[in-house]
Amino acid sequence: MAYIGKTPTSAPLTSSDVTDGIISTAKIADNAVTAAKTSYYDIPFRNIIINGDMSIAQRATSASSLTSTGYNTIDRWNMNIATGGTWTQSQSTDVPTGQGFAKSLKMDCTTANSSLSAGSYFSLRQKFEGQNLQYLKKGTSSAESLTCSFWVKSNKTGTYCVLLYDNDNTRVISKTITISSADTWEQKEITFAGDTTGALGNDNAYSLGLEIILLAGTNYTSGTQATSWESYTAANVASDQTVNLADSTSNEWYITGVQLEVGTAASDFEFVPYNVQLARCQRYFQTYTVMGTMGARNTTDVEGSFEFHTPMRSSPSASQSTAKVFRDMYGGTFTQSSAAISIVDSSDKGLFVGMGNLSGLTQGRIMCATSGTSQFSSEL
Repeated sequence: MAYIGKTPTSAPLTSSDVTDGIISTAKIADNAVTAAKTSYYDIPFRNIIINGDMSIAQRATSASSLTSTGYNTIDRWNMNIATGGTWTQSQSTDVPTGQGFAKSLKMDCTTANSSLSAGSYFSLRQKFEGQNLQYLKKGTSSAESLTCSFWVKSNKTGTYCVLLYDNDNTRVISKTITISSADTWEQKEITFAGDTTGALGNDNAYSLGLEIILLAGTNYTSGTQATSWESYTAANVASDQTVNLADSTSNEWYITGVQLEVGTAASDFEFVPYNVQLARCQRYFQTYTVMGTMGARNTTDVEGSFEFHTPMRSSPSASQSTAKVFRDMYGGTFTQSSAAISIVDSSDKGLFVGMGNLSGLTQGRIMCATSGTSQFSSEL
């Protein structure tokens, strides 16, 4: 542009130079706002974590004397442990103030292990299906970075390791967070670079996992921290870990608001309606007392079929934590002498089960379970 006289000096605009309404939606081109210019992927279910707010606990709200790997209370959260002390895990109402959370996951050390063996290990982890992660473009030159954020509180300050594990290609990347202030809720954020090596399987199997390490023996700490993606070497998983959360029965540890999302910055936690979160958890685990109409097969066994609340990841395994009580159509009550359940036929949508250890049934009568818990799992 030509000017008469001296060319004016350019200066950047400030907020005071722009009045409300001067830039309208109509004046912004459709292609001017891209995902890269927004603070996060503003799409539903951007959080890869299921039940990151710890709101769903189908199995129990508390479990004690825990020393081995398994799912215990909060849905989708697996306790991965070997010679790492004894623990009580519970769903707690201790949460960061003003953040919208109602529940947290609490770990309480009840038997200490202050002298870890080489193979000692304890992490909280969540595993993900490969078919839900294809948009990460892992194994290509366009692989997406992932950012993990969460709120954590503990009396045990120090450095903890957080890792992503690629189960399909046996690869790992491990970063650190530091709890700075004892007994204070702190928000942590870690970014993992995209991995250009090793595609994730497009199926319902375990492809990727997130782990937060609470203690580790020398088998996992004697190498060099895998701060970039590399082939899995145990010694490089937790080299920078300084905390042994099992070194005292005074130790407690809380976590909530866990989010894992595409990008290099954390967005606000994505709250999901309770019924939606429950259905997502029920893909992997469901529990039943009443199981629909069943029938007396003979004097000692009942059998019947029913559909799941929501389709499961795969045909599940079955377990029963307490003996079931049945009533027949004439009001008779029958209790199993001990818990027993067997799967006759199953799919991801429902199953046909048999339950024994009963007595005095009349063959052919309609039966209905009135108490006792049956559990069905297709966890990764």
